[in-house]
Amino acid sequence: MPIATAPTRSSQLFEKAKMVMPGGVNSPARSCKAVGADPIFIERADGPHMFDMEGNRYIDYCGSWGPMILGHRHPRVLEAIEDTLRLGTSFGAPCRQEVELAELICQIIPSIEMVRMVNSGTEACMSAARLARAFTKRPMIVKFDGCYHGHADSFLVKAGSGLATLGISSSPGVPEEFTNLTISVPYNDLDALTKAFDKHGEKIACVFIEPIVGNSGLILPKNDFLKDVRELCTKNGALLVFDEVMTGFRVALGGAQEKYKIKPDLTCLGKIIGAGLPVGAYGGRKEIMEMVAPSGPVYQAGTLSGNPLAMAAGIAQLRTLQTPGSYEHLEEKTKKLADGLTELAKKSPVPFHVHVTGMICLFMAKDEVNNLAQTQHCDISAFSKLWRGLLERGVYWPPSQFESAFVSLEHSKRTTEETIEAFEQSISKLGG
Repeated sequence: MPIATAPTRSSQLFEKAKMVMPGGVNSPARSCKAVGADPIFIERADGPHMFDMEGNRYIDYCGSWGPMILGHRHPRVLEAIEDTLRLGTSFGAPCRQEVELAELICQIIPSIEMVRMVNSGTEACMSAARLARAFTKRPMIVKFDGCYHGHADSFLVKAGSGLATLGISSSPGVPEEFTNLTISVPYNDLDALTKAFDKHGEKIACVFIEPIVGNSGLILPKNDFLKDVRELCTKNGALLVFDEVMTGFRVALGGAQEKYKIKPDLTCLGKIIGAGLPVGAYGGRKEIMEMVAPSGPVYQAGTLSGNPLAMAAGIAQLRTLQTPGSYEHLEEKTKKLADGLTELAKKSPVPFHVHVTGMICLFMAKDEVNNLAQTQHCDISAFSKLWRGLLERGVYWPPSQFESAFVSLEHSKRTTEETIEAFEQSISKLGG
């Protein structure tokens, strides 16, 4: 595999960006600061690849942080966007596509009887929390350490994603009164959740959870953890909210709730339902969703919600994913990469890795990781060296120890072999 040349145009752009944008980026997750590098500016992408400003090609395992499950520039998605673009970009009024996508989501995910489109995962989670508080007439929410539900004030308590990467447990500007209404407990720790309900049960409106954690690395639920969380919520009259912004339509067509056979009261979606365009959604039981304005008193609005371009792209993507065998193929592709890393581990020191359909993560740690606290044993310096080695060898892995990588249906046997080769060469250099 050819080694990428230094992206000098990216460096020049980054210098300009730092003059006009905080940190030179529009999201901390893109900064590459955690891996001791400057960000790579991408000019174009196609299939499983991205190309920087110098024309260097990278096998992409970031996938725009998840939505590119069909790969970049999928023909059906492009065609849907182009056809819709000819009709206009935004109306500020209802359009056919938003109804069609809503019907499709309700058809695929049984727990969603009604859905409201928004513009991001953060907006979806923020709105679902407000709705849960209104429905239960309770003020408090429970979340899990390392689960990231966007940057709304109530969720910036022991959060994952960029906050985990930057080592920030909360954020200045968030009033203490907000964090006092949020309880954060360790993931996979049922006893801690039980104690929270024992102490605050009558005040807890909902439990927010990433059913599969993807924002502190990739952490899977142990045994019957999700089932037990569901039962605790039901017993205590609290709503269960699944944040499937990352896992929805990725780990299975019906998301993690289909995979683990758990029915939440509310679900937050994003990423994949826009095929890379800005979009989010929250939905659930009809009696809860009918409290949202204009049907009910819970106010939430958005000028660009249900944007026809994002809706059309999402419809094309979800319909393509409904093709029989799609998720079997995705699991096969993910497993081949995981198996390659397992084989590599037999002849050289390889970090602990975990995978689920469409997602894979490396932990620079010797032992299994089941919660946020255990991720703190990871060797961040070694991960940074590994990341830079992969980049030099044409593999774009998410630039953080605490993020999941994403496999698309466009990744092939060849790209997997090239990736494993890049890992082998990069790992061999870690001791140097």
